[in-house]
Amino acid sequence: MLTAIGDVMRRVYERGWITTRDGNISMRKRDGKYLYITPSGWRKTIVHPEHVVRLEVIADPATGLPAPKVREGQQPSGELWMHWNLQRDTKKTRTVVHVHATHIVAAMYAGIDLQQMSAEFPEISRYTRVGPTVPALPALSRDLADVTAECLGLRKDGSLEFDIVGQTNHGVCAVDTDPWAAYEHIERLDHICEIVLKSGVAARSIEQ
Repeated sequence: MLTAIGDVMRRVYERGWITTRDGNISMRKRDGKYLYITPSGWRKTIVHPEHVVRLEVIADPATGLPAPKVREGQQPSGELWMHWNLQRDTKKTRTVVHVHATHIVAAMYAGIDLQQMSAEFPEISRYTRVGPTVPALPALSRDLADVTAECLGLRKDGSLEFDIVGQTNHGVCAVDTDPWAAYEHIERLDHICEIVLKSGVAARSIEQ
């Protein structure tokens, strides 16, 4: 599965969903003691298993809660906390993919409500649960991490209500069991956003 992380990174770069050093993916195996995440600032076209950062999951001495241990010399993605919020309590293998999918970001910028829009298209609503859109928040911030988890419907048992959410003026976060499954959620939503944007129909505003 670590090989698939690099394969997906190369695929999203080819699609123009990220520039060379953008985007990040994490993976945690069921009951696993490690969190695997793409490195910060690394050229995503050359991510291979040996480049993926492995963080040991430990008990935080202050809270007793699980936490990723970042050792000296390790450089995990700057969006580590967004990934960790979604990985911390998972009871099964989970992959989190964050990229800047072009048509999804464009649709949000145009004022389209992704959740409402996706409900009108069976091509996505049958297979992908789209959550409410995350408002514009600073990249790499704990606020972005926390609100992304909230919009994905993170429950106390670690399960999620939704598979994907847009992040206004920024990107998209998708979750599934493996990198390619999470990628497919993004691909479906991006495809529908492209159709809607090309239709010329007036945007359904998030404020409505």
